[in-house]
Formats: sequence, structure tokens, C-alpha cells
Amino acid sequence: MNTLVAVVAALVALAALANARPQEPTPKPIAILKLASDVQPDGSFTYEYETENGIKADARGALINAGSENEALTQQGSFSFVADDGQTYSVTWVADENGFQPQGAHLPVPPAIPEEILKSLEYNAAHPEEDEQPTQRRN
Repeated sequence: MNTLVAVVAALVALAALANARPQEPTPKPIAILKLASDVQPDGSFTYEYETENGIKADARGALINAGSENEALTQQGSFSFVADDGQTYSVTWVADENGFQPQGAHLPVPPAIPEEILKSLEYNAAHPEEDEQPTQRRN
């Protein structure tokens, strides 16, 4: 009986040990090949980095119109990476008072505005309607 209990306990311990081991291998840490940054007292900055797995990024920014009502931070930069399909994707971008504006060969672009719509917008701008008085309802 003691032997049976010992065998069952050993099997339970082995099953628990098998489930406790990592299911996936631990990935190798990615080396940083390049890392630089510079932040100035006026708020301007630059940074760049590159990793051994193909990730690259850089950016620079500055405060424009400092101290005025139109003060804004303007930035521009780029990044690239190698996707699972082996393709390198690159994006350049600007971020300023007009928002974030990315550009890249893989990013979708909106279709051109149809000529009819452009003509309609020009007509509407050239012929603004006067405010109409609300009509009164009769009971």
C-alpha cells in the first residue's frame, strides 16, 4: 500500500512539474545598437535609437511661438521596423498644430475629391445663401 501511495505521489509530482515548466522558450534580449538623446532648457530635443532586430527611430522637436497665445510644440521624425513578413516598413511623420501627419508607402491615402464636389464647393463659396427667416406655422 505504501508503495502505491509513493508511486501515485511521484506521478502527481511529475505531472505538476511538467505543467510548471515554461511553455515557450525565453526570447533572447534584443541589443540596443545606438541610443542618443539631447534635451535643451528651451524645450527642444532630439533622440534616436536603433536595435539589432531592425527597429530604428528618431525625432526632434521644438517649442514655437514660446510665451504667446499660439505657443505649440512641433515635432518631426521617423521610425522603421521589420515585420513578421520580412518587409521593412518606414514612416516619417510631423506633429504640430495641425495634428499628427504620418507618411509611408504602406499607409493608405484618401481618394481624390471628385471634380463635381470641387465645383459644388466653389459654387457654394461664391454664392452664400442669405439667412432665411423661419416660416410661421398656421394652426
